[in-house]
Amino acid sequence: MYALYIANKNYSSWSLRPWILMQTLGIPFEERRVPFGQSANPHDFHTFSPSGKVPCLHDGAAVVWDSLAIVEYLAERHAGVWPGDPLARAFARSAAAEMHSGFAALRQVCGMSCGVRVRLHRIDAPLQRDLARLQELWQEGFARFGGPYLAGADFSAADAFYAPVAFRIQTYRPPLAPAAEAYAERLLALPGMQSWYAAALAETWRDEEHDRETLAAGTVTEDLRRSAAR
Repeated sequence: MYALYIANKNYSSWSLRPWILMQTLGIPFEERRVPFGQSANPHDFHTFSPSGKVPCLHDGAAVVWDSLAIVEYLAERHAGVWPGDPLARAFARSAAAEMHSGFAALRQVCGMSCGVRVRLHRIDAPLQRDLARLQELWQEGFARFGGPYLAGADFSAADAFYAPVAFRIQTYRPPLAPAAEAYAERLLALPGMQSWYAAALAETWRDEEHDRETLAAGTVTEDLRRSAAR
């Protein structure tokens, strides 16, 4: 069975990508959660990941340590990771790659922290451009392939790559068009996303660097997480 190494569910957007893909497609795996934070030992991550980062997938002797590489590894072994239609598949791969390498302002300003609600101090020009591009890309997918997912009727790796954005939208509530908000809600309603969210709220680990970034972006109006470990 696959072993998928991930970090804190409250913070680790990169971990969520292969996790929600495997959960939603019914690909069996063992979850191995190694939290990062103030008390974490960075060396621990190098014991299972060549890069010292998560996610990292182990499949016997094979070790795959990047979220996009994990998706492609799984696509070679399981149906449904990418759409069957060539045009939809090309779009889905491009959308996932754009998320993997782009949207820097969105990721920097609106870091993933599932268990809090934040009122942004401001939406500057780089973040506004990312939000506009996000909605443009999503709308293109719906218009070309009919929805309700990015590349058609079925959830694929493209949706998995935007699943962390749905949590960011829930946390920061940036202004979006109704269609984009509806897509985010659709992702949040997935059973796997509900399971991830419940586990994120139950975590007592805290990472001060992540929390400082959240406070720099806005005012925390609500903290739904279980009390921090002492």
